[in-house]
Amino acid sequence: MTAGDLNLTLHGYFRSSASFRVRIALNLKGLTYQTLAHHLRRDEQRAPGYLALNPQGLVPTLIANGQAIGQSLAIIEFLEETVPAPALLPPDPLGRARVRALAQAVASDIHPLNNLRVLRYLREPLRQPEDAVRHWYQHWVAEGFAGVEQLLAGGAAGQFCHGDLPTLADVCLIPQVANAQNFECDLTPYPTIMRIFTSAMALEAFERASPKHQPDAE
Repeated sequence: MTAGDLNLTLHGYFRSSASFRVRIALNLKGLTYQTLAHHLRRDEQRAPGYLALNPQGLVPTLIANGQAIGQSLAIIEFLEETVPAPALLPPDPLGRARVRALAQAVASDIHPLNNLRVLRYLREPLRQPEDAVRHWYQHWVAEGFAGVEQLLAGGAAGQFCHGDLPTLADVCLIPQVANAQNFECDLTPYPTIMRIFTSAMALEAFERASPKHQPDAE
């Protein structure tokens, strides 16, 4: 299958970092897609029509030739297998394992603790004040980024997380950094992460995928 064989619609939300990941991957692959927005703060992802596509009520969902795919990493792996070039995974097994480990450090260990569902639960019904919610977010970013920084500084990082071309690791890391900036996290202890963030955001594929450029941006 080639890029021209795919009819793609991305269901997402401009602030969703998981949607941001998929937009980056689509852009890096040079794929054309339509966007349908679901405002998470208005619970539009809980509408019956969307739940019929994604029973979890989460974004993103990619519709590829009429078939729904949920979960951002599964979507990106589908794109990688369907449109192999440019590759988002290295050619060697150890390199692929390293990139996947970095991606999962963000997508499995940092992001789930800080996504909107968790923050809303802290606010209500747990009735935590906004300062406590912000501290929660900043704490788990610091915990996660401390390890990622060491992995990057002591590994095969070049201009990007793994060498001098963007990979799945960058696709996951960059949206998490952008979210951390929004929550006023102190990112000065992570010079390697921030250097990679600057390199990535200089690329059109990353910049065009950022929340501020989405049709539903507020």
